[in-house]
Amino acid sequence: MVIETNRAEETFALGRKTGEQARAGQVYTLVGDLGVGKTVFTQGVARGLGITEPISSPTFTIIQEYEEGRLPFYHFDVYRIGDIEEMEEIGYEDYFYGEGICLVEWANLIEELIPEDAVHVTIEKDLEKGFDYRRITITGGGNL
Repeated sequence: MVIETNRAEETFALGRKTGEQARAGQVYTLVGDLGVGKTVFTQGVARGLGITEPISSPTFTIIQEYEEGRLPFYHFDVYRIGDIEEMEEIGYEDYFYGEGICLVEWANLIEELIPEDAVHVTIEKDLEKGFDYRRITITGGGNL
């Protein structure tokens, strides 16, 4: 599925719809260049889960946990991960195969750990179509 958005609010709304439809145990991968809107999409997912607290990228902590929504939400940012062993040290399997939902930014860096049934979200810019234009491709994991 390919969705085109032209404003950050539309990217947020797509994330919100994703969060509303999310089911326990689902893992979402999120890939895109810096500044493409990964955090905006993630904020929408959190809102769709009923989470109202501020959502920011856990770049230096690797994972942020949010428990207030209808499902636990685990937001990973693995951009600074040194090697796969760091994921094992934080017990990634408990999150990936647990009862919450996981969203993993920069998931391409740990693709060998991502479950086969993950939903893959790729966000791309195309400046020729405008500064706020985004092409969001969603694959895998069943229907959204």
